[in-house]
Amino acid sequence: MGDVRVRLGGNYRKLYLSTAVSNIGDGMASIAYPWLATAITRNPLLIALVVAAQRLPWLVFTLPAGVITDRVDRKKAMVAMDSLRFVFTLLIAVAVFTQQDVLPKPDAVQSVVGTRTGLYLLLLVATVLLGSAEVLRDNAGQTFMPSIVAPEHLERANGRMWSIETVANTFIGPPLGSLLLVTAFSVPFFVDAGSFFAAAALVAAIPGTFRVTRPEAESSEPRPSWTVELKEGFRWLWSHPLLRSMAIILGFMNLASNLSGAVFLLFSQDVLGVTPLTFTLMGFGFAFGAIVGGYAAPWMSRRFGSGTCLAITLAAGGVMELLVGLSWSWPMVAVVVAIGTLLGSTWNVITVSLRQTIIPAHLLGRVNSVYRFFAWGMIPIGALLGGLVVLVSSRFVSHEMSLRMVWFVDAGIHAVLFLVGRRVLTTERLESARAAAVAAAVVETGVGS
Repeated sequence: MGDVRVRLGGNYRKLYLSTAVSNIGDGMASIAYPWLATAITRNPLLIALVVAAQRLPWLVFTLPAGVITDRVDRKKAMVAMDSLRFVFTLLIAVAVFTQQDVLPKPDAVQSVVGTRTGLYLLLLVATVLLGSAEVLRDNAGQTFMPSIVAPEHLERANGRMWSIETVANTFIGPPLGSLLLVTAFSVPFFVDAGSFFAAAALVAAIPGTFRVTRPEAESSEPRPSWTVELKEGFRWLWSHPLLRSMAIILGFMNLASNLSGAVFLLFSQDVLGVTPLTFTLMGFGFAFGAIVGGYAAPWMSRRFGSGTCLAITLAAGGVMELLVGLSWSWPMVAVVVAIGTLLGSTWNVITVSLRQTIIPAHLLGRVNSVYRFFAWGMIPIGALLGGLVVLVSSRFVSHEMSLRMVWFVDAGIHAVLFLVGRRVLTTERLESARAAAVAAAVVETGVGS
């Protein structure tokens, strides 16, 4: 353990702690935000629209964020975005505080009739602003990691980072959020704001500057326009068949998952009969799977092959979604989704580490943002489609069956993705791309010559 600490380094530990602190706040928000939405309206399309608004910036702001990431100091960008998230969340907390006397109790939201339009619109705008800051912060964070961790340790570093995100986000944050939510609707938002402030301070404590250096052949030339730089990142990704396929497949995975994810809270409340406490307990199952997956991903990749692990994730996704759609109890859903999140964590660790290894440093921000444009830009589309599926199907089937319907559609899309992914995302292709990138980096830096 001591050897691992030395290799990952003190800068990594500051980033690790920053991630832990901010994700505790996010874990509280994961309970507070959806519960607030269901206390404002019971309309499934309006609730799905909140989820879509949170992820809309991944569709419209991801590409410019990539150019910004490659032009500025990545550490400063992370600090600035966490500071903005502190301000935005604090404003939400104050707004909710002024309204909490007229909101229903968290365990009585089924009694809500109509929509509190003013508070709903404020929630919608706030989620867009927070999502925009998140886009730049996350892109800077992923491109920042290779600056403080050696390439051969990226899978371990990303695995541990993913695990602490999960522990904080689902094991620590939600129970704390549930307790605070029972106290007052506004309290989790105030604490979440404080977590962003602490996260910004921890990243700011990392010494050094982290502005990317342009290649020597280009350094004497005037900096190209944003459009030219953005096209360069797009061309690089599109000309790389493996990353292009991976981005498109992940995009449809996210679309499918958010068909069901957008109305998951309504499904949990109206079909599984959860309360804030049991919803949190169900989240423990999700967390356990993600923690195990984060730590097991490097071993699984070596043992079974990276491509095989990705194929298993796609196949299991279809089976898990089908089982959830057929479930009637929250403990059953907790177990099923725990397995799904374990494999989902494996996908994230393998693919993020691969991108950090094979994309050139001076292009990492832009190419990563183009990748996430395809992969994450589908999330708001999936969320809106999920709300529409429930709304339309409820005209022909019961309310309960309409909430189950999105899981069956989700399962069907995952089945198709497995058939495609098993053919194009093979271990041989993944490891060949990784080896070629490492060899090119050695030649460029002269290491070992």
